[in-house]
Amino acid sequence: MERGHTTTLQRADPRERQGAFVAVVGPSGVGKDTLIAYAKARMGTDEPTPVHFVRRVITRPPDGSTEDHDTLSPEAFEAARAGGAFALSWQAHGLHYGLPESVDRQIAAGHTVVANLSRAALDALRVRYRHVSIVAITASPETLAKRLAGRGRETADEVSARLARASAHEAAVGGIVEPIVNDGSVEKAGDALVAAIRAAGDIAAAPVDL
Repeated sequence: MERGHTTTLQRADPRERQGAFVAVVGPSGVGKDTLIAYAKARMGTDEPTPVHFVRRVITRPPDGSTEDHDTLSPEAFEAARAGGAFALSWQAHGLHYGLPESVDRQIAAGHTVVANLSRAALDALRVRYRHVSIVAITASPETLAKRLAGRGRETADEVSARLARASAHEAAVGGIVEPIVNDGSVEKAGDALVAAIRAAGDIAAAPVDL
């Protein structure tokens, strides 16, 4: 082979035959878990591309009012991370978050994976997988304030601080995103999320021109 000559195989992105990763992002209280649960209930086994909704591992005990997740102590989490138990892990709000290594196998098989992600993990996600779709769930400040107050877990000052962080969150996501405004019915926003997941899978499954 002549020096400087690049074959088609060498030019090809090694990630090109992978499936799609749909990252659902948004500030606390915006309704991400509710919409993900809605989509999961409505996407059956007859989807053209298999869809997996990821159960996260978090260093936070379940309390019945947050997402259904697996819990590890910080020490056990670090040991699991060092042992290769996670496809992706990150820190946010003083907690450790991880996605199980099975995600890598699902993506490699051409499937679609959906997970609630922090913006702190987006750069690493984009590096790891070729087909990344970011769905940003938003809500008006009034709706968000009402939801946060309704949870009864924070003081008025803490709710105000969360609202300020929510505004900063939207500005910090970056990249190309699919916005979904969750101010109305769960069905309306949930159906939009289902459509976004299916569209991501279709793009990943499309033939690649080499």
